[in-house]
Amino acid sequence: MKKDSTLVDVVLVLALFCCSTWPVYSSNSLCKHTNFDEIRRPHSVSITEFGAVGDGITLNTKAFQNAIFYLNSFADKGGAKLFVPAGRWLTGSFDLISHLTLSLDKDAVILGSTDIDDWPVVDPLPSYGRGRELPGGRHMSLIYGRNLTDVIITGNNGTIDGQGSIWWSRFRNKTLDYTRPHLIELMNSTGVLISNLIFLNSPFWTIHPVYCSQVTIQNVTVLAPLDSPNTDGIDPDSSDHVCIEDCYISTGDDLIAIKSGWDEYGIAFDRPSTNIIIHRLTGKTQTSAGIAIGSEMSGGISEVHAENIHFYDSYNAIRIKTSPGRGGYVRNIYISNMSLVNVDIAIRFTGLYGEHPDEYYNPNALPIIEKITIEDVIGQNIKHAGIIEGIKGDNFINICLSNINLNVTSTYPWNCSYVEGFSDLVVPQACESLKERMFTDHCSDCYNLSKCIASW
Repeated sequence: MKKDSTLVDVVLVLALFCCSTWPVYSSNSLCKHTNFDEIRRPHSVSITEFGAVGDGITLNTKAFQNAIFYLNSFADKGGAKLFVPAGRWLTGSFDLISHLTLSLDKDAVILGSTDIDDWPVVDPLPSYGRGRELPGGRHMSLIYGRNLTDVIITGNNGTIDGQGSIWWSRFRNKTLDYTRPHLIELMNSTGVLISNLIFLNSPFWTIHPVYCSQVTIQNVTVLAPLDSPNTDGIDPDSSDHVCIEDCYISTGDDLIAIKSGWDEYGIAFDRPSTNIIIHRLTGKTQTSAGIAIGSEMSGGISEVHAENIHFYDSYNAIRIKTSPGRGGYVRNIYISNMSLVNVDIAIRFTGLYGEHPDEYYNPNALPIIEKITIEDVIGQNIKHAGIIEGIKGDNFINICLSNINLNVTSTYPWNCSYVEGFSDLVVPQACESLKERMFTDHCSDCYNLSKCIASW
């Protein structure tokens, strides 16, 4: 079995940034929700004051729980900071509180316990109706919070390591009792910053804001072995006003996956993901997509802007996943300024993804997929430019492709079905159903197309 990602991998990633020719970090931020730099907590304690031992062996769950319980008394006095100094701090799951900064030293490593009993079981998400992998509950994330306001998780490139290999083995051996945990999950929370950290070896999806608003994720590195199962990097789920910026992600699944609930449960819960910015993202995935939308999208997904993207050595660059039974919608998606190297499929839409929570979903609940714009893309050594498959009787419409130049190795660069749209300056030439040229009278059909904006 392949080993977990290690700090050696982190050093290699940092070296990659230093020597790369594409932009990764910049002071030109698109994340404008809150000026977190101005937040200064008037009270601060170290985890060592609560008996924690950073030897990588001693279990410190109680120390984290007791420290946060103590700091809750300062929530109405400007909040507080919990500092994790250099060391290897083994712990099970623990809850955060509002008005808290969890701050890691650059040489601090929070380690997830390898004892499954240290990860309690919590209720399934109402928009999923069950655990994502198995009926029933799911294991609580390592760092967890719900109904919170003003939460910062940060550090000078400190590390949070889920030690996920034990979970991956149980998944592969089909010995899980409940759905695997995330590294971080925040529910029903507002005003969240996650920044300047390294995340390693999550048991399942790594960072999962669900039912949240005003979330900023900046300057984080997410690593897991390329064959580790379902180790998504960042998954905004039924959340709004999310900004993801200056991140490097290399995992065994989607680097970023935007979600909003699963089939009849997501339709009933009816909370969309909307107003999401992805800016300056670099990474690779050999099994999945750089940016995925779905497949759980039953509450709707809209107003997603992704710009300045670089994917390499990857399976898919951009993918939309859905299925009859999902309902919901994906609309007003804009992706631009993307560079690709050694990617199997640049653009992939899948209308028959399957995977349903139970037999009670409505197969006649068809998704609406419309107004997807992808422009200003270059790619080298691309196998397929696009595999775009809609649903019979439910065409994906107003798919707009502009200024795309891909060096494609396949004899058949495009494969399209049940899709309608437009294209302009696309090499190799787009499939027949997308060949119609874009003119100014198509501006209402093509979301946020730059040539339309320039003409207004």
